[in-house]
Amino acid sequence: MKRHPSDAAVFLCVKMYQKETHFQSTPLRTSLLYTNMKRFVDLEVSEWQTLSAFIRENQISKKTVVLRQGESCRKFYFVERGSLRAFQTNANGKESTVMFAVEDWWITDMAAFMDKRTADISIEALENCVLFEIESTSMNKMLQSLPKLEKYFRILFQRAYVREQQRVLQAISNTVEERYLGFLHKYPKIAEKISQRHIASYLGVTPEFLSTIKNNIRS
Repeated sequence: MKRHPSDAAVFLCVKMYQKETHFQSTPLRTSLLYTNMKRFVDLEVSEWQTLSAFIRENQISKKTVVLRQGESCRKFYFVERGSLRAFQTNANGKESTVMFAVEDWWITDMAAFMDKRTADISIEALENCVLFEIESTSMNKMLQSLPKLEKYFRILFQRAYVREQQRVLQAISNTVEERYLGFLHKYPKIAEKISQRHIASYLGVTPEFLSTIKNNIRS
């Protein structure tokens, strides 16, 4: 049976360098990543300095594909600015959107990243983005150097599992209208930025059917 990717399979994580000149470099201690990690672990100044050796900043333009289906998945991405979508393309070329990642979220193909195999999904930027990245080859070294981060990533994985469980239950029990309203609640920052085609793909319906649902809600 062909494995279908899911939110749990597509999660989550940076020496600074400038790939393009659209943005100013973001100091780690003033970043969303810093705030995100501080919610769960308390790192000393020296530990933040150690962390910066494993992290780099990547600034990408809209429509940049950071991961292609069928290629090796070597990076974890934290979205400092912008938004991305993860999608799978079938043998007929049809795209199915698996998830979106907005600011303060992590994204990757987790199974491919952890198992060092080819990706089941692609990930592209929906707008200009600033990402923090960690290479798969650096992950274990980082956790050995900073044991506190074991707790941080454990919490992230637990939350990813809960989100996936909730999504499966909603897909079974909720109507398309309810799932669309749930999408608006989950992704309020990008609902107006992305195409109806991408939203419909995420919900598993046609753009025309989604348009009907939206009209029913307005009326």
